Amino acid sequence: MYRILEARTVGQNIKQFVIEAPRIARKQRPGQFVILRLHEKGERIPLTIKGSDPAAGTVTIAVQAVGKTTTLLNSLEAGDFILDIVGPLGRPSEIENYGTAMILAGSVGTAMALPTARALKQAGNHVIFVEGARSKDMVVFEDEVRDASSEAFILTDDGSYGEHGLVTKKLNEMIDAGHAPDFVLAVGPVPMMRAVARITAPLGIKTMVSLNSIMVDGTGMCGGCRVLIGAESQFACVDGPEFDASKVNFEVLMQRNAMYRDKECASLEQFKARQAEEVARIRAEVAAGEKHYV
Repeated sequence: MYRILEARTVGQNIKQFVIEAPRIARKQRPGQFVILRLHEKGERIPLTIKGSDPAAGTVTIAVQAVGKTTTLLNSLEAGDFILDIVGPLGRPSEIENYGTAMILAGSVGTAMALPTARALKQAGNHVIFVEGARSKDMVVFEDEVRDASSEAFILTDDGSYGEHGLVTKKLNEMIDAGHAPDFVLAVGPVPMMRAVARITAPLGIKTMVSLNSIMVDGTGMCGGCRVLIGAESQFACVDGPEFDASKVNFEVLMQRNAMYRDKECASLEQFKARQAEEVARIRAEVAAGEKHYV
């Protein structure tokens, strides 16, 4: 099992965890993710690694409570345990000196993009980081964003903080001013990534998107994370999670992600009725010595 060393709320329904996982911490690279399971009968969910500290043997993840398992995870605190964490998984981000690299991230997607932004800056790029959120209370990791970039902008849908608008607003402004970036990474909701691709593809701007498709085993065997890249089926867990945005079939991706939406909503409602019981059960397993920390 894996001990949670730190747990703190960083935004609306968003929590950051520092977890003791020395082997993962030693091997993690920007863009990679883990798949975790909270208990024996729990589902496996993919979460991007926000950062790692090999010396301390820890990895950091940020979790937005959306469904049953993420809500249960965000109910845990420092001192609690996670049953399984597998990783690091996926291909690391491609880090080169492109010139000007622009990061477009939506709320919790900021956590996913931060390691890549830092690596791009270290590689000599002029990094422009644009974080978007629905409102001020969903803006996360602003200080880290500014530290990881050469320029940083915060935009909110409702104008409650930073500039009013979507992240694509800043991308269009740069292009219109004759300062198109040489490289773009978009991480966030699928509609946002699709909108970015529609802007950059006709201009030939190299653009990557990080796809968090439905995943089960994380090894490419189950086929649950299949995505259509051009005319070829690939798997987000082993061929990604980052793909050339100009080749991603976003319509098929959105259809696949919506396949289980009704069941996911029903499962979440059922879980809320017994949330305290579920958390207590996880803690009781540890207290009773039914699981052993390794």
